[in-house]
Formats: sequence, C-alpha cells, structure tokens
Amino acid sequence: MRFYIYRETFRDSFIHPSESLFIGASLVSFGTILLNVSQYGVEHAGEWLDSAVLVLFWFYCGTAVVGSLGIYLVMWSTQTFTVSKMTPVWIFPAYPLLIVGPHAGLLTATLPQKQCLPVIIGGVALQGTGFMVSMMIYSAFIYRLMTQKLPKEALRPGMFVSVGPAAFTVSALILIGDNLERSFPPDFMGDGKLAAFVLKITASFWGAWLWGLALWFFLSSVGAHWSSFRRGHMHFVLPFWSFIFPQTALVTATFAIGKSFSCRPIQIVGVVMSVVLLLGWFIVLGLMIRAIYLRQILWPQQGEDKDEGGFKRGSI
Repeated sequence: MRFYIYRETFRDSFIHPSESLFIGASLVSFGTILLNVSQYGVEHAGEWLDSAVLVLFWFYCGTAVVGSLGIYLVMWSTQTFTVSKMTPVWIFPAYPLLIVGPHAGLLTATLPQKQCLPVIIGGVALQGTGFMVSMMIYSAFIYRLMTQKLPKEALRPGMFVSVGPAAFTVSALILIGDNLERSFPPDFMGDGKLAAFVLKITASFWGAWLWGLALWFFLSSVGAHWSSFRRGHMHFVLPFWSFIFPQTALVTATFAIGKSFSCRPIQIVGVVMSVVLLLGWFIVLGLMIRAIYLRQILWPQQGEDKDEGGFKRGSI
C-alpha cells in the first residue's frame, strides 16, 4: 500500500541506511514458505510436489545469492556506515543464504538418491557462505562493543540477529547429517555407508559447538536488555521482531541437538523455549499494532521511514 501510494519510496527503500537492511526479509519469507512446504506438504501431496519443490529450491538458491550480493553491493555503493553505529542487523542481508542448508536437509529426506548429492553440496556451500559472511560481520560487532559500549536502547533488539547464523547452521548440519546414508551412492568416497556414518557424527558435534555459540549470543543479548527492561525506557521499533525470528532458529537448533544426542532434558528445554517464543510473538504483535495506532511507525519521519545518515527522501 505504501509503495502504491508513494511510489518513490520503493526505490528509496533500497538506499535508505536502515530500511535497506531489511529487504532480505522478503527473500527469507519466500524461502521459509518453501521450507515449510517441503516439511509438511510433500508426504501428503505426492511426487509431483517433491519435483516442484526441488525446482523451487534451486530457484531460491539463485535468488538468495543474487539478492544477498545485490543488497550488499547497493549498500556499499550508496551508503557510508561507521563502526560506532554498527549492530548485528548488518548481517540481515546474508540471512537468505542461511535457510538454504535446513531446506536442503529436509529435501534429502524425500528425494530420490540420485538427486540428493547435488542438493547437499549446494546446501552446504551456500549455508557455509552465509555463515562465514556473518562471522566476519560478527567481528566488527564485537569490536564495536569493546570500543563503543552497547548500542542505543532502541537499537538493542537488533543484537538478537546475531543468534540466527549459528542456530540456522546447527539445523542445517544435523538435518543433512541425518539423511546422508540414504543420499550417498554405495561407492561414495570408497564406502558410502562409512562416509555417511563418519560425517553424521562430525555434523552432530559441530552442531553442538555452534549451538553453544548461538546460546552465548542469545544470553549476551538478553543481558544487554536488562537495564532497558528494568527502567521501562524502550518504545516499539521494527527491530523488536528480532526478539522472535532469530529465536525460532535457536528453538529449532535446540530440538535438533536434543534429537541427535537423544537428550531428553535438551528437548524439554526446547519445548519451554517454544512456549515462551509463542507468547513473545503475541506480545510483539500487540506492541506493533499499538505503535501503528500511536503513529510511531508507518508514518512520515517515524521509525525506519525517517531521514538519517545524510539520506533524505527523494533526494537521490
């Protein structure tokens, strides 16, 4: 509706210092829909949907690469960022790559064997790319924390974005590892079953390592908000959704670790986290509706629509 009424805002959204960082959310939404279709639809619809989702998987891989690169190139060409204003939201344009691995893991559970190996290679390659890009941005964020203290209270929800890369990669490694035996040809690397067994164990322990990293970023992000919650100084901004989406990856990773190691206590923790996350979703939704009513977002010069960093609407 906004782009239809104010058509110049569509172009401006690609070069706005804050808004441009969230363009990747549209690609992530599309990829998540495909992932859910693979998880819940294929076993009920038959082989035709399996084939259709495989085509859409490769289409999404290409879209994720082009979209992620395109967003960063536009940002690097049109904007200037400083470390003092850095938040993990800078990672967000890489997020479309981070759901390729989990999708590949789900697909290999149902695809014919001859189609699985290319999906695994593509999923691991793009998942690794997204994770490594995120890791390099992590280093800038840690440097920013060491030299500039915590971000402003309105920007702190973006710290939770740092949970996602490691958590999504945990799910990708374990899902792919679980299906390697049915995916590898018998003569793969000399002995397909042995290669699958070794790689499954490796994937599980690498997953546990990254799960710990995701938990560390989650706990540090929670701790950073303690003073804000205690004083009640936070007002709604769109990055409040960072309280929710990256944590879905952490919940999924927790269930994957619990299943991989047959650890019931971890699975129970995952259930508790799911309940808290569901309640959090309703709270953030309510706060967003309230902010719209109070004209704190989706209003000229409010929220992500305001002019900042030398940017002015329609000036470029």
